[in-house]
Amino acid sequence: MKVLKPVLTAMLVAMLAACSEEPASEAGGAGADSPTEWRFALEEIQGSVQDAYAQKFAELVEAKTDGAIRVTVYPYGALGTSAQLTELVQQGALEFAFASPGHLGSVVPEVQVFSLHFLLSDSNAVNKQVLGESPILYGPLAEAYREKGLKLLTIIPEGWMVWTANRPLTTPDDFRGLKIRTMVSPLLVASYQAYGADPTPMPYSEVYSGLQLGMIDAQVNPIFAIEEMSFYEVQKAMTMARHSQFVASVVASQRFYESLTTEEQVMLDEVKRELDDYIFEVQTQYNAERLERIRQNSDIEIVELNDEQRAAFAELARPVRDRYRAAAGERGAQILEGLVEEIRQSEAALGQQQAAGAE
Repeated sequence: MKVLKPVLTAMLVAMLAACSEEPASEAGGAGADSPTEWRFALEEIQGSVQDAYAQKFAELVEAKTDGAIRVTVYPYGALGTSAQLTELVQQGALEFAFASPGHLGSVVPEVQVFSLHFLLSDSNAVNKQVLGESPILYGPLAEAYREKGLKLLTIIPEGWMVWTANRPLTTPDDFRGLKIRTMVSPLLVASYQAYGADPTPMPYSEVYSGLQLGMIDAQVNPIFAIEEMSFYEVQKAMTMARHSQFVASVVASQRFYESLTTEEQVMLDEVKRELDDYIFEVQTQYNAERLERIRQNSDIEIVELNDEQRAAFAELARPVRDRYRAAAGERGAQILEGLVEEIRQSEAALGQQQAAGAE
C-alpha cells in the first residue's frame, strides 16, 4: 500500500495534465480567445456547503474576469481522496481544493488547532469574524501552509459538529469503549481518547456501511453531512454538544498563486471577502434545513447538552491542548494562544455591542 498511494497520485497528476492540454476547440474556446481553466476540487458531494462555496467562487471569478477564466468544480471522489487532493495542489497539478484539518494535520501540524474541543466561541458571529479576519490565522498559520506548497485563501465554517450513536452521549461515561469514527488527525484521536472512547479513523465514504455493519458505533459530522450521507438512518440518537465547529480551509497551489498577475491575486482577495458573508449564511441555512429533514424523515432522538454537561467534557478536553503544543511546536503554541485571545477580544466586543443596543 505504501507503493500504491504514490502511483495513484501520479496517475491523477497525469490525468489532470492531459485535461489541461485539450485542444482549444474542445476546451470551450478557440485559439487565444479560449478561457483559462482553473480546477477546484471538493472534499464533499454536490449540494454540500463546499459545493455551494465552489459554485459561487466559480460564478464570481468568471464574472470578474468577463469569462476569461473558467472554474471547473470536481465533487468528492472525482479526483481522489482528500489527502491526494492536497498532494495534487502541492505539486501544482490542481489549482484549488478544500483541505480540512482532519486530514491536513499530517501535512501542516499547526492546523490541528481546529481539532481541539471547546476552543471556538459559542457565538457563531464571533467565529465568523475570527475565521475570516484573524491576523494569527492569516499570519503564522498561513506561513505554515506556504512552507508546504499551499496558499491559504480562507477558512470557512460549516456548522457545529454533532455526535450520532445508538444512545445519547450526555456524559463522558457514555463514551467508554465507544468506537467512534474520526478523521486521521492525531489530535482528534486524542480528544476522543480523553473521553474514554475508541476513536476509529475510516474513509468518509465508508462510514454509512461501517455504522450499518457495526464496525463502528458512532460518528461525528455537521448536521448537513449527517443528512446528506443518511447517517441518521443507521443511528438512534444525535447529541449536540457544541464542542467544535467543522471548518475547512480553501487552498491554492503556492506555485500557481505566485504565477498569477497582481490583478488576478487582487481579484481572488475580492472573491474571498464576498464569499465570507455568503457562505456563513449558506451553512446556517443548510444546517437548519437538513435538521428539519432529519426530524421529518426519522424518529431519531435529538439531545442538546446543557452548560453543566458540556463543562464535564470541556474539562477532559483541556489537557489535549498540551498535546497540540508538543505536536505543533513553538509556532503552534503561538497560534493557539493568539486564537484564544482573539476569540476573547471578539466576544468582549460583541458583548459591549449587545449591551449598548439594549440601553
